[in-house]
Amino acid sequence: MDPAEERRETKRQKEYINMLGYVADSEYGIPTRCPCGGRIIDEVWGKEDYDTLPGKRFFTCKNYQADGFYYRQPWVIGVQEEIECLTKRVEEAEQVIKGVPNLNKQIETLEAQVKIFTGQVDNLTADGFHYRQPWVIGVQEDIECLTKRVEEAEQVIKGVPNLYKQIETLEAHVKILTGQVDNLTVQVADLEKLCFE
Repeated sequence: MDPAEERRETKRQKEYINMLGYVADSEYGIPTRCPCGGRIIDEVWGKEDYDTLPGKRFFTCKNYQADGFYYRQPWVIGVQEEIECLTKRVEEAEQVIKGVPNLNKQIETLEAQVKIFTGQVDNLTADGFHYRQPWVIGVQEDIECLTKRVEEAEQVIKGVPNLYKQIETLEAHVKILTGQVDNLTVQVADLEKLCFE
């Protein structure tokens, strides 16, 4: 084989192996689209399809071929990963909510500092005998920065009720998915008993 052709073939094999790895790494949670662009269908194996695990469910690409470039993920694993992801998001939202009282204290402190600096600037510039010194300009810039931070913190606080609603929605979703997983676990156990008895 020609050395140049051999290098090209090696490069193609490496790209193929890398693509298989990318597809395998991207398969997490409940898939919405396959890497090929195909939609995901909910596939259930009947007893005649596979003898040992009848009723097994999969998230499968509509264009599925067994070459490693398409998704075919067991349903229970996808739901379990999705529940883990939702639980992590709920925990992160709870941490944000726990930090809101600290933000309120910081806002109050910053507002007090803004009032003090504003008074100092007014005293220094309003007497008519003094010219504005460069450090006064620096104080004004600090005041503007603090005011901007206060406004940003107020925006975060205004979003807290929405976070509560999102957390409640996510918790309800987690409860529903947990119930579905429990039901499916019982169904799988019943089906295994029927098949192996």
